[in-house]
Amino acid sequence: MIATQGEVNGWTLDPSLGEFILSHPNINIPAKGKIYSINEGNAAKWDEATREYVDSVKALKSPYSLRYIGSMVADVHRTFLYGGIFAYPGDRSAPKGKLRILYEVFPMAYLCERAGGKATTGRQRVLEVVPQA
Repeated sequence: MIATQGEVNGWTLDPSLGEFILSHPNINIPAKGKIYSINEGNAAKWDEATREYVDSVKALKSPYSLRYIGSMVADVHRTFLYGGIFAYPGDRSAPKGKLRILYEVFPMAYLCERAGGKATTGRQRVLEVVPQA
């Protein structure tokens, strides 16, 4: 994916040409998705607010379905195409989470916002975080 000031475009390698072709022009994340991507294997280690939020998307009249690959790029890519939620919350063993802010979180947050989505820490906009370490 490449984000310019006006849009996000997705490119796919065409092995027969050996070139990337524009396969997903002007991506806009659907406003309403039905998929959430989170590692529920860590649910026992989450804080109460995170557990309550995940429970709330499963309890809707039309509940979200869990789809979790365990690869941030693949899980976020699906969110770009179909809408929904990707989350990698901190937990008791990694209170600040495990994603690296500079080269994982910031680039994905930038793409997400350019495609009409939101990227949050749960307390503030991701792109307003000032790295401390």
